[in-house]
Amino acid sequence: MKGFSVEKGPLYIDIVTLFPNFFKSPLQESIIKIAQKKKAVAITVHNVRDYTVDLHRTCDDKPFGGGPGMIMKPEPIFKCVEMVRRKRKKSCVIYLTPQGERLSQKKLKKLSQSNGFILLCGHYEGVDQRVRDYLVDEELSIGDFVLTGGETPALCLIDGIVRLIPGVLGNNESLKRESFQNNCLDHPHYTRPRTFRTYAVPEVLVSGNHRAVEMWRQQQSLLNTKTKRKDLLVNKSRKKGH
Repeated sequence: MKGFSVEKGPLYIDIVTLFPNFFKSPLQESIIKIAQKKKAVAITVHNVRDYTVDLHRTCDDKPFGGGPGMIMKPEPIFKCVEMVRRKRKKSCVIYLTPQGERLSQKKLKKLSQSNGFILLCGHYEGVDQRVRDYLVDEELSIGDFVLTGGETPALCLIDGIVRLIPGVLGNNESLKRESFQNNCLDHPHYTRPRTFRTYAVPEVLVSGNHRAVEMWRQQQSLLNTKTKRKDLLVNKSRKKGH
Protein backbone atom coordinates (compact mmCIF):
# COMPACT_ATOMS: atom_id res chain seq x y z
CA MET A 1 0.00 0.00 0.00
CA LYS A 2 1.53 3.32 -1.06
CA GLY A 3 2.17 6.09 1.45
CA PHE A 4 1.84 4.17 4.71
CA SER A 5 4.16 4.07 7.72
CA VAL A 6 3.71 4.14 11.47
CA GLU A 7 4.57 7.27 13.43
CA LYS A 8 3.41 8.86 16.68
CA GLY A 9 0.68 11.45 16.58
CA PRO A 10 -2.97 11.48 15.51
CA LEU A 11 -4.29 9.39 12.68
CA TYR A 12 -5.29 11.85 9.95
CA ILE A 13 -8.49 10.98 8.09
CA ASP A 14 -9.63 13.27 5.27
CA ILE A 15 -13.03 12.70 3.66
CA VAL A 16 -13.70 13.95 0.12
CA THR A 17 -17.43 14.10 -0.56
CA LEU A 18 -20.27 15.91 -2.33
CA PHE A 19 -22.32 15.76 0.87
CA PRO A 20 -20.31 17.00 3.88
CA ASN A 21 -23.41 17.43 6.06
CA PHE A 22 -23.86 13.66 5.95
CA PHE A 23 -20.99 13.35 8.44
CA LYS A 24 -21.92 16.09 10.93
CA SER A 25 -23.81 14.03 13.49
CA PRO A 26 -22.02 10.64 13.21
CA LEU A 27 -18.58 12.18 13.71
CA GLN A 28 -19.78 13.81 16.93
CA GLU A 29 -21.09 10.67 18.61
CA SER A 30 -19.77 7.76 20.67
CA ILE A 31 -16.24 6.38 20.14
CA ILE A 32 -15.44 8.61 17.15
CA LYS A 33 -16.14 11.70 19.25
CA ILE A 34 -14.00 10.35 22.11
CA ALA A 35 -11.13 9.54 19.77
CA GLN A 36 -11.13 13.09 18.40
CA LYS A 37 -11.29 14.55 21.89
CA LYS A 38 -8.28 12.45 22.90
CA LYS A 39 -6.51 13.68 19.73
CA ALA A 40 -5.98 10.07 18.68
CA VAL A 41 -7.56 10.91 15.34
CA ALA A 42 -8.05 14.12 13.34
CA ILE A 43 -10.96 13.96 10.88
CA THR A 44 -11.53 16.64 8.23
CA VAL A 45 -14.40 16.69 5.74
CA HIS A 46 -13.81 18.35 2.35
CA ASN A 47 -16.60 19.47 0.02
CA VAL A 48 -15.74 18.61 -3.58
CA ARG A 49 -18.01 21.45 -4.75
CA ASP A 50 -15.54 23.95 -3.27
CA TYR A 51 -13.03 22.94 -5.94
CA THR A 52 -15.04 23.57 -9.10
CA VAL A 53 -14.92 26.76 -11.15
CA ASP A 54 -18.46 26.12 -12.38
CA LEU A 55 -20.84 28.92 -11.42
CA HIS A 56 -23.42 26.39 -10.23
CA ARG A 57 -20.80 24.26 -8.42
CA THR A 58 -21.57 21.35 -10.72
CA CYS A 59 -19.44 18.27 -10.09
CA ASP A 60 -21.11 15.71 -12.35
CA ASP A 61 -21.88 15.29 -16.04
CA LYS A 62 -23.34 12.81 -18.54
CA PRO A 63 -21.19 9.79 -19.49
CA PHE A 64 -19.39 9.72 -22.83
CA GLY A 65 -20.96 7.05 -25.03
CA GLY A 66 -24.38 7.56 -23.50
CA GLY A 67 -26.13 5.57 -20.80
CA PRO A 68 -28.08 6.25 -17.61
CA GLY A 69 -26.96 8.32 -14.63
CA MET A 70 -24.27 10.90 -14.10
CA ILE A 71 -20.51 10.64 -13.50
CA MET A 72 -18.48 12.70 -11.03
CA LYS A 73 -16.09 14.97 -12.96
CA PRO A 74 -12.33 14.54 -12.53
CA GLU A 75 -11.27 18.21 -12.20
CA PRO A 76 -12.72 19.07 -8.77
CA ILE A 77 -11.72 15.70 -7.31
CA PHE A 78 -8.10 16.08 -8.46
CA LYS A 79 -7.93 19.63 -7.12
CA CYS A 80 -9.39 18.67 -3.75
CA VAL A 81 -7.18 15.61 -3.22
CA GLU A 82 -4.05 17.45 -4.39
CA MET A 83 -4.77 20.22 -1.89
CA VAL A 84 -5.12 17.69 0.93
CA ARG A 85 -1.94 15.89 -0.10
CA ARG A 86 0.08 19.08 0.17
CA LYS A 87 -0.55 18.76 3.92
CA ARG A 88 -0.73 14.96 4.17
CA LYS A 89 2.06 13.81 1.91
CA LYS A 90 1.97 10.26 3.30
CA SER A 91 -1.80 9.81 3.04
CA CYS A 92 -3.08 7.11 0.71
CA VAL A 93 -6.21 7.78 -1.38
CA ILE A 94 -8.90 5.14 -0.82
CA TYR A 95 -11.90 5.00 -3.12
CA LEU A 96 -14.98 3.32 -1.63
CA THR A 97 -16.63 1.12 -4.27
CA PRO A 98 -18.34 -2.30 -4.54
CA GLN A 99 -15.53 -3.21 -6.97
CA GLY A 100 -12.86 -2.83 -4.29
CA GLU A 101 -11.14 -5.29 -1.98
CA ARG A 102 -13.52 -6.62 0.66
CA LEU A 103 -12.94 -4.83 3.96
CA SER A 104 -11.76 -7.08 6.79
CA GLN A 105 -10.67 -6.78 10.40
CA LYS A 106 -7.09 -7.35 9.29
CA LYS A 107 -7.32 -4.43 6.86
CA LEU A 108 -8.86 -2.19 9.54
CA LYS A 109 -5.99 -2.97 11.89
CA LYS A 110 -3.43 -2.11 9.21
CA LEU A 111 -5.14 1.20 8.45
CA SER A 112 -5.33 2.05 12.16
CA GLN A 113 -1.53 1.83 12.34
CA SER A 114 -0.95 4.17 9.41
CA ASN A 115 -0.23 7.90 9.28
CA GLY A 116 -3.60 8.50 7.69
CA PHE A 117 -5.60 8.29 4.50
CA ILE A 118 -7.99 10.17 2.23
CA LEU A 119 -11.42 8.63 1.73
CA LEU A 120 -12.99 9.40 -1.64
CA CYS A 121 -16.77 9.01 -1.62
CA GLY A 122 -18.24 8.41 -5.04
CA HIS A 123 -21.84 9.14 -5.97
CA TYR A 124 -24.29 8.65 -8.83
CA GLU A 125 -22.69 6.16 -11.27
CA GLY A 126 -19.27 6.72 -9.72
CA VAL A 127 -16.21 8.80 -10.55
CA ASP A 128 -14.48 9.41 -13.88
CA GLN A 129 -12.14 6.46 -14.54
CA ARG A 130 -9.12 8.80 -14.74
CA VAL A 131 -9.55 9.48 -11.03
CA ARG A 132 -9.27 5.76 -10.34
CA ASP A 133 -6.36 5.30 -12.74
CA TYR A 134 -4.18 8.25 -11.74
CA LEU A 135 -5.26 9.44 -8.28
CA VAL A 136 -6.59 6.51 -6.26
CA ASP A 137 -4.12 4.20 -4.48
CA GLU A 138 -6.56 1.59 -3.26
CA GLU A 139 -10.23 0.60 -3.60
CA LEU A 140 -12.23 -0.88 -0.72
CA SER A 141 -15.71 -2.38 -0.47
CA ILE A 142 -17.86 -3.10 2.59
CA GLY A 143 -19.81 -5.83 0.78
CA ASP A 144 -21.33 -7.13 -2.41
CA PHE A 145 -24.15 -4.62 -2.62
CA VAL A 146 -24.71 -1.13 -3.99
CA LEU A 147 -25.44 2.00 -1.95
CA THR A 148 -26.33 5.53 -3.00
CA GLY A 149 -22.79 6.76 -2.40
CA GLY A 150 -19.52 6.17 -0.57
CA GLU A 151 -20.48 8.17 2.52
CA THR A 152 -22.02 5.26 4.45
CA PRO A 153 -19.07 2.91 3.71
CA ALA A 154 -16.71 5.71 4.78
CA LEU A 155 -18.43 5.90 8.17
CA CYS A 156 -18.22 2.12 8.57
CA LEU A 157 -14.52 2.19 7.81
CA ILE A 158 -13.83 5.09 10.19
CA ASP A 159 -15.79 3.49 13.02
CA GLY A 160 -13.97 0.18 12.58
CA ILE A 161 -10.55 1.82 12.48
CA VAL A 162 -10.87 4.39 15.26
CA ARG A 163 -11.74 1.86 17.95
CA LEU A 164 -8.50 -0.04 17.17
CA ILE A 165 -6.27 2.94 17.94
CA PRO A 166 -4.52 2.32 21.30
CA GLY A 167 -6.04 4.32 24.14
CA VAL A 168 -9.37 5.06 22.44
CA LEU A 169 -11.41 2.29 24.08
CA GLY A 170 -11.67 2.25 27.84
CA ASN A 171 -10.70 -1.43 27.97
CA ASN A 172 -8.34 -2.58 25.22
CA GLU A 173 -8.67 -6.16 26.49
CA SER A 174 -12.14 -6.29 24.94
CA LEU A 175 -10.58 -6.02 21.47
CA LYS A 176 -8.91 -9.40 21.90
CA ARG A 177 -12.25 -11.15 22.40
CA GLU A 178 -14.21 -9.69 19.53
CA SER A 179 -15.47 -11.40 16.40
CA PHE A 180 -12.92 -12.07 13.64
CA GLN A 181 -10.01 -12.15 16.06
CA ASN A 182 -8.12 -15.39 15.31
CA ASN A 183 -10.66 -16.11 12.56
CA CYS A 184 -13.46 -16.85 15.04
CA LEU A 185 -16.74 -15.20 15.96
CA ASP A 186 -17.30 -13.89 19.47
CA HIS A 187 -18.89 -15.95 22.25
CA PRO A 188 -22.32 -15.13 23.78
CA HIS A 189 -22.50 -12.39 26.42
CA TYR A 190 -24.84 -12.08 29.41
CA THR A 191 -25.47 -9.45 32.08
CA ARG A 192 -27.91 -8.78 34.95
CA PRO A 193 -30.51 -9.92 35.82
CA ARG A 194 -29.35 -13.49 36.32
CA THR A 195 -32.83 -14.71 35.39
CA PHE A 196 -35.01 -12.73 32.98
CA ARG A 197 -38.58 -14.06 32.87
CA THR A 198 -37.79 -17.79 32.62
CA TYR A 199 -34.48 -17.37 30.78
CA ALA A 200 -31.44 -18.01 32.95
CA VAL A 201 -27.76 -17.22 32.46
CA PRO A 202 -25.57 -20.34 31.93
CA GLU A 203 -24.45 -21.60 35.34
CA VAL A 204 -20.78 -21.68 34.41
CA LEU A 205 -20.73 -17.87 34.09
CA VAL A 206 -21.79 -17.42 37.71
CA SER A 207 -19.74 -20.31 39.11
CA GLY A 208 -16.72 -18.18 40.00
CA ASN A 209 -14.48 -20.70 38.24
CA HIS A 210 -12.48 -18.48 35.87
CA ARG A 211 -10.81 -21.38 34.09
CA ALA A 212 -14.18 -23.02 33.40
CA VAL A 213 -15.57 -19.70 32.17
CA GLU A 214 -12.67 -19.24 29.76
CA MET A 215 -13.06 -22.80 28.42
CA TRP A 216 -16.82 -22.23 27.94
CA ARG A 217 -16.18 -19.01 26.04
CA GLN A 218 -13.67 -20.66 23.73
CA GLN A 219 -16.05 -23.54 23.06
CA GLN A 220 -18.96 -21.20 22.38
CA SER A 221 -16.82 -19.05 20.09
CA LEU A 222 -15.87 -22.11 18.06
CA LEU A 223 -19.47 -23.35 17.97
CA ASN A 224 -20.69 -19.92 16.86
CA THR A 225 -18.16 -19.90 14.05
CA LYS A 226 -18.97 -23.45 12.90
CA THR A 227 -22.68 -22.64 12.85
CA LYS A 228 -22.62 -19.17 11.28
CA ARG A 229 -19.31 -18.72 9.42
CA LYS A 230 -17.65 -22.05 8.74
CA ASP A 231 -15.64 -20.35 5.98
CA LEU A 232 -13.57 -18.57 8.65
CA LEU A 233 -12.38 -21.89 10.03
CA VAL A 234 -11.47 -23.09 6.53
CA ASN A 235 -9.38 -19.95 6.01
CA LYS A 236 -7.74 -20.46 9.39
CA SER A 237 -6.70 -24.01 8.47
CA ARG A 238 -5.27 -22.85 5.14
CA LYS A 239 -3.12 -20.24 6.87
CA LYS A 240 -1.67 -22.95 9.10
CA GLY A 241 -0.87 -25.05 6.04
CA HIS A 242 -3.28 -27.87 6.87
